[in-house]
Amino acid sequence: MKIKGFALVEIMIVAAIIALLAAIAIPNILSAQMAANTQAAKENIRNLSAACERYAVANNGAYPATVAQLTAFGSTAGSYCADASGAITTSKGYQYRCTLASRGYTLAADPVKPGVTGTVAYSASTGGVFTPL
Repeated sequence: MKIKGFALVEIMIVAAIIALLAAIAIPNILSAQMAANTQAAKENIRNLSAACERYAVANNGAYPATVAQLTAFGSTAGSYCADASGAITTSKGYQYRCTLASRGYTLAADPVKPGVTGTVAYSASTGGVFTPL
């Protein structure tokens, strides 16, 4: 009488194939996530800078001095700027700092773990000057 089932060798071969596929796929998934974080940080800093510039145009050259002013103007600043004094907010692998004053602003996004959560630090300042660092 023959017993039905899988031999240990067959199960080991299947496990080895799964491990090989995982070893190939996981680094690609992680690098895609890092690229997405970096792109999101770039877009967030550009959007925050554009919102500050639009605020200044609508308010005779005065920039927003508080996050509340910028948020009331229709920006998503509340998601990335803790307050106007430069406190740090973390989102999607990046730390955001927003320093706001009626005469100007400075925005920065730095990777939480460079090379792991992001690759490039970005900043923007008064006048819409955008800089990848």
